[in-house]
Amino acid sequence: MVKRYLSLCSLEQALSLMKSSFQAPQCTEIVSLTRSTGRVVAAPVYAKYSVPEVNISAMDGIAVRSRDTVGATDREPVTLEVFARVNTGNIVPPEFDAVIMIEDTWEVGDRFQIRKSAAPWQHVRPAGEDIREGRLVLPKGHVIRAFDIGALATYGITHIEARAVNIGIIPTGSELVPLGVRPGPGQVVESNTIMAQVFLGAIGAKCTRFPIVSDDPDLIAESLLAAAKENDLVIISAGSSAGTRDFTADVISSLGELLFHGVAVKPGKPVLLGKIQGKPVLGLPGYPLAAQTALREFAAPLLESWGFPPSPKYPVRVRLAQALTSDLGFDEFVPVFVGRIGTTLWGTPFVRGPVVQMATVKANGYTHIPAPVEGYETGHELDVLLTTDPGSVDRTLFFPGSIDPALEELAAIAHDEGLFIHASNVGNDGGFFALRRHACHAAPVSLPIASPLFSTGDPFMQHRPSRDLAFVHIAKIEQGIASRDGIAFDDLPGVRFINTRKDSSSRQVFDALLRMRDIPAARINGYLQEVYGPQAVATAIRNGFADAGMCTSGIAGKYGLRFVPLAYENYELAVQQEMLEDPRICTIIGLIRSPSYQAVLKRIGGYDVSHAGIIRGMADDSTLTELSPTAPPAGYPGT
Repeated sequence: MVKRYLSLCSLEQALSLMKSSFQAPQCTEIVSLTRSTGRVVAAPVYAKYSVPEVNISAMDGIAVRSRDTVGATDREPVTLEVFARVNTGNIVPPEFDAVIMIEDTWEVGDRFQIRKSAAPWQHVRPAGEDIREGRLVLPKGHVIRAFDIGALATYGITHIEARAVNIGIIPTGSELVPLGVRPGPGQVVESNTIMAQVFLGAIGAKCTRFPIVSDDPDLIAESLLAAAKENDLVIISAGSSAGTRDFTADVISSLGELLFHGVAVKPGKPVLLGKIQGKPVLGLPGYPLAAQTALREFAAPLLESWGFPPSPKYPVRVRLAQALTSDLGFDEFVPVFVGRIGTTLWGTPFVRGPVVQMATVKANGYTHIPAPVEGYETGHELDVLLTTDPGSVDRTLFFPGSIDPALEELAAIAHDEGLFIHASNVGNDGGFFALRRHACHAAPVSLPIASPLFSTGDPFMQHRPSRDLAFVHIAKIEQGIASRDGIAFDDLPGVRFINTRKDSSSRQVFDALLRMRDIPAARINGYLQEVYGPQAVATAIRNGFADAGMCTSGIAGKYGLRFVPLAYENYELAVQQEMLEDPRICTIIGLIRSPSYQAVLKRIGGYDVSHAGIIRGMADDSTLTELSPTAPPAGYPGT
């Protein structure tokens, strides 16, 4: 029987109830100094001894009695009979109260002559100047930083009493397999508790991961009781939604108290909180992004209320590159990719869904859409919390358009140059649209090469004449039919076909072939079934959801499919001509022209790189013509 959420509480209500229901555990542990970075001091730390413990010299020179130097001038120098030679850090004998730098003295036999008097305690570090024995070094609650370690060592501190919390983490699900085991059909690698252990460990928690528990209420109850007995907080992964095999809520209710089950937050609606033996039990949803939200928005704030440091946050103000919608009444957290174009920070939200983990791998931030807001229009400014070094934003490039493995390889070598390419698969139309709005740095596009299939030139240019665009050639690529069985074009009416979007190069080639051979689109089984791009086509074929589809030879090879060539396309990087002077774009063009990048494409196969790096512009007749000069401006890498 499928269960339903009886009610959803708001994020604010859930957090308030969670924090008010549980007091901070009074747990501490002794940590060696070298392992204490990032830990929270549980008790005040005092200096073991004074530093320095005696008066020491701050300069190389001679220790003197200041009264012996009174009256020394250039005209009437004073020759000192009583002194001691000292170097920086040496003890100053107790009978002396000043040090004169060696460069301010003149040797006269076995004595020293000076021409300026010395003030009392000049160039002397008195005992306890840095800190005196028993003085406070760090207060309770201080988060130890790397550079604190040196001072603590100097003051004789070898161990720290740090706040501690023990967290037991239980993975549940009969479909789970452990890390390192390749999942079979219907199985999935257990990753949520690994992520939780690392995330919470960075905050200062000591995490214990329990073995995977199958979907059995008795086994789940046994693990929950054991975890609650040994830990201050229990996190149980999966089993918190309203499916037929989600037993966690019922088990918690039978063992203790269920405080809430279901919060108006996306992703993460199934999150639950219970109490067993007085210990909090947080139930994570099974979907990865939902689990991340629960960890970041529930587990971390609970630990923060117990005195642990908050996760680092770097807020920036960005302008949305595309509209962002949200369900009214839900607090929604959306991964965002942030980059700077000109003087403006732009943010591109990821297509949402609780399953797609690559969204957070590729994103460098996230935004929070409050419950009363239904979304934001393109161009709206909002706050984004960066999850990476803020300095990386200026090295981030937006490349929306048609994605090919050639671009993925380019992104990989660009990373070695300190550049981060964010490529979103929005097709040619999406790429050109972003270029027109100056909302991207460049757009990778696939342009069918003029052939008898097309009556005039590059068909894309007929609808997008723009004289301010330049096109950097990456490679000429074969287009054709991909399949598991070597299906040819004439075989398509009898198989399951999967199509690409109307604005894609492969779709235009396919439609032109149908017209040329007078084949109605209705005869193609699956013609109306569209996916986002050639890689999605290859995935569907490899997984058995379709028999054939149009893609490039490189993608077919990457997915282990057979390929029948039909036509060619030019894979180009479209940029505003003014961006050709941008140092980051200069670096990208240099990489496209580099022998190392071209060697990678040749090794993959299906790419003709004989004209890689040639820059073309738009002619009056909407065709592409080579710009002059073809050589890049000074400063391009690889020239």
